[in-house]
Amino acid sequence: MSKWIKKGDVVTVTAGNYAGKVGEVLSRTEDRVVVQGVNIRKKHVKRRAESGPGEIMERERPIHISNVSVCNAQGKPVRLKAKSVEGKKQIYYTDGTNEVVHRQF
Repeated sequence: MSKWIKKGDVVTVTAGNYAGKVGEVLSRTEDRVVVQGVNIRKKHVKRRAESGPGEIMERERPIHISNVSVCNAQGKPVRLKAKSVEGKKQIYYTDGTNEVVHRQF
């Protein structure tokens, strides 16, 4: 369920060249996320008069949100569910028989 993924969540990549890697979501747009250490590309930065010489930077680039999944403490992908408890919404996943709360708001 990609609609529950937010900045700061730990996710695992489920498809593509980086399948199996685990990282933290650094930013999210509508349907793309930037994951720490995933989809790293080189960017050539032009020399500016004030800032000194040009350089080649390595940056994480966005990947589609359908290619990532929220993971548990062991790094395994989990499915998130929602329920209302005492007027507050909880996002949780089941780990065996017990429910683990991922986020509450």
